[in-house]
Amino acid sequence: MNMCFLHSIYSIGSEPDPRFSLANERTLLAWLRTSLALISLAVALDNVTISMWKVAKTVIVVELLIMGLALPLTAWGDWRRKERAMRLRLPLPLSVSQLVLLGGVMICTLEICADMAWNAFV
Repeated sequence: MNMCFLHSIYSIGSEPDPRFSLANERTLLAWLRTSLALISLAVALDNVTISMWKVAKTVIVVELLIMGLALPLTAWGDWRRKERAMRLRLPLPLSVSQLVLLGGVMICTLEICADMAWNAFV
C-alpha cells in the first residue's frame, strides 16, 4: 500500500509521545463512529412512520446524511493538523469536527421544534 500521503505528516518534526499520538487516533475513530451513528439515524428516520411533516422529515434526513459525510472529512483534517502540531511541538489547533457537529445538531433541533410547534397548532 502506498503511504506517501502520510509522508507529509510523519516526515516532519520529532516523534511525539505514543500516548498522545494514539489518543489522537482514538479521537479520529470516535468521530468515525459518530458519523456512522448519524447515517444510521438518517436511515432509521427515513424508514419510520412518525407524525412529522414529510418535507421537514426529508430535510432532517438529508442534513443528517450531510453531517455523516462531513464528519469523517473534517475529522481526518483534525487528525492531520493535531499530529503535525504534536510533531512540531506547537499548540494543538481547534477541532473543526466539533463545529460541524454542533452546527448540524442545532439546525436539526430547531427544525424538529418548529415542526412540533406547527403540528401542535394545526
